[in-house]
Amino acid sequence: MLISENVLLRPYNTFGITAHTRYFTSFSSAAALQEILSAPQQQGLPHMILGGGSNLLFTKDFDGIILKNEIKGITVVKEDDEHVYVKAGAGENWHGFVMDCIKHNRAGLENLSLIPGNVGASPMQNIGAYGVEIRDTFYELEAFNLEDFTTATFNNTECEFGYRESVFKRKYKGQFAILSVTFKLNKNPHFNIKYGAIEEELKRMGVHELSIQAISQAVINIRSSKLPDPAEIGNAGSFFKNPAIDGTTYDRLKAEFPHIVAYPVEDGHYKLAAGWLIEQCGWKGYREGDAGVHIRQALVLVNYGHASGEDIYRLSQQVLDSVHAKFGVDLEREVNIV
Repeated sequence: MLISENVLLRPYNTFGITAHTRYFTSFSSAAALQEILSAPQQQGLPHMILGGGSNLLFTKDFDGIILKNEIKGITVVKEDDEHVYVKAGAGENWHGFVMDCIKHNRAGLENLSLIPGNVGASPMQNIGAYGVEIRDTFYELEAFNLEDFTTATFNNTECEFGYRESVFKRKYKGQFAILSVTFKLNKNPHFNIKYGAIEEELKRMGVHELSIQAISQAVINIRSSKLPDPAEIGNAGSFFKNPAIDGTTYDRLKAEFPHIVAYPVEDGHYKLAAGWLIEQCGWKGYREGDAGVHIRQALVLVNYGHASGEDIYRLSQQVLDSVHAKFGVDLEREVNIV
């Protein structure tokens, strides 16, 4: 068990923020994690499980121990005539896992190609893109209780998935480390190409026969054209959630802003495009020092080099305030703030 001190976290967060942690180590099994947490020198210290570092913003140094999840492995645990159940270690790279599923013609995750981060974060966030969310293919996960060192299994219902939500972001926040996630994937694909520009991109690609490989490539092309590569410009993807509003609020906004971008969801509510709201407030392409709003996607806040976490956070608050002032709508940060 190697525990390092005063570790720079810049390589471990996609925002590229220069922060430090008092202690840092990694684990590749539940047993290794238990050994670390049981060590006398770690008692009473704050701890944080770190995956791919793609959905967090460090606004200060971490005065505790960061535990990087390095649990790997992809295995088929069972299958039937229609489905194959694939288990992946929480430390597997998400896009790498999706590519492995596509390679073996296991359908269901192709719309989620090129999303940064690791497998373990996917159910925590209920990640989603282009009309698909994790809960659509999620079967179960194994999680390690950081308090009593027991392992529990959570099924789809028990995860209480919502829009970019699960029990691990609210009720059980900070209480579990996800060890593995099992997905129920399709042997016969059900294509989902109605959302966003997938159909248009498939036509541009000259695709005449749909396949999960073609859809994945279309999604990769679209994301690459719209979103900055964290290896080139520090970012955490979409910084804000798309807000949901009731029908009365929607009618008011539609009357005042006829071109507002929204789509109906359950119970007579509407989901607004947060990127559109932010763009209408004049933020798209804005830059102050090295903190900015991406020039092609207003949902994405970026670090052009040496912005601090506080710089990014302060900019996000300015965005929140301006959207509320113009539209009377409260945006919510999707990124976890540390």
